[in-house]
Amino acid sequence: MRKQLLKSFFASVKSVSFAVVYWDGEQANYGDEQPAVKVIFKKPLPLTFNLEDPVLSFGEAYMDEIVDFEGDLDVIFKAVELNKDGAFCGLAGKAAAVVKALSGAAAKLKQKSNIQHHYDLGNEFFSLWLDETMSYSCAYFKTIGDSLYQAQLQKIDHILKKIQLRPGERLLDIGSGWGWLIIKAAQEYGAQALGITLSEEQYRATKERVKKLNLEKQVDVKLVNYQDLDEQEYQFDKIVSVGMFEHVGKDNLPVYMDRVKKLLVPGGVSMLHTITGMWEKPVDSWIEQYIFPGGYIPSLRETVWLLPEYDFHLLHAESLRLHYAMTLDRWYENFLRHVDTVEQKYGRRFVRMWELYLRSCASSFRVSGLNIYQLLFSKGLNNNWPLTMEHIYR
Repeated sequence: MRKQLLKSFFASVKSVSFAVVYWDGEQANYGDEQPAVKVIFKKPLPLTFNLEDPVLSFGEAYMDEIVDFEGDLDVIFKAVELNKDGAFCGLAGKAAAVVKALSGAAAKLKQKSNIQHHYDLGNEFFSLWLDETMSYSCAYFKTIGDSLYQAQLQKIDHILKKIQLRPGERLLDIGSGWGWLIIKAAQEYGAQALGITLSEEQYRATKERVKKLNLEKQVDVKLVNYQDLDEQEYQFDKIVSVGMFEHVGKDNLPVYMDRVKKLLVPGGVSMLHTITGMWEKPVDSWIEQYIFPGGYIPSLRETVWLLPEYDFHLLHAESLRLHYAMTLDRWYENFLRHVDTVEQKYGRRFVRMWELYLRSCASSFRVSGLNIYQLLFSKGLNNNWPLTMEHIYR
């Protein structure tokens, strides 16, 4: 009965071709072309498997080594995108009826199973697969042959050129990470830079690096929330934020904009580097459960819609969608080099969770509406801004 339910589910998936190998060895092909990907069920599905939320259920089944795949993962995420209003939501009633028939204990489909706690991940884990800058955000590739480290440095330079940072200007980096951007802003652009972070380790490491480079008169870092930075004490010519906006939560999107407005001088310029979606909707349930609890991917239009509410004027918008797919591919390659170390410390299920996260996100940037934008805007009108954006590419 579970197998027939799955067959019905897969038969309703449109516009892609794929193969499914069931736990009894039967293979079924779906679609009109040669399958580019194969979904493999290594075991029968548990009775609690819930097609009301296939993204969460299949994600957990992958983590538990019930489901695996061979071939091009992009095909799977293309199927999810193309069928999000059809196969992936149209079988809820049928799923409920079948599971109830299978087991009275499984009748309460919305009952949450026991979920492993979210791992308190330290820098030791991230340092295994990020580059030397420890940047956990989209890099900027000028060529496909660029190293991840090179591309992350290029991202910082791309931002600082884009905001036309000049000697003596006051720069704020909201979510400054390990301080690479604020240090480069001082060393190469002559700016007075402040970074703020909520990570004590990042704060201490940045402080030490600033001191070692004798930049204490130009660079500072504070352990403070962006909402608590006092505009009576601080005013900035330029404000940037890289990879932080998608973590503030939907309710705090206007709070962020209001804080930037208060901290920015009239005519000042801000650059927001953030993941965006096509539509206003919650993060998918698997990501919410296991990777980014409390996160929210704003749509491009709702972000741009906020700008005039705070007298912000859009100067430039740039999509880095494929840059993030390449960044995630590089992270995954690095992750695989250290997979034995990760498994020894965190276990096999954790390894498969992060493999799925890195690979699925890369695929989503390639085949869905998931994007990443750099939005450049001024507080009020800025009539001194260059007539073209040539300065970015010199």
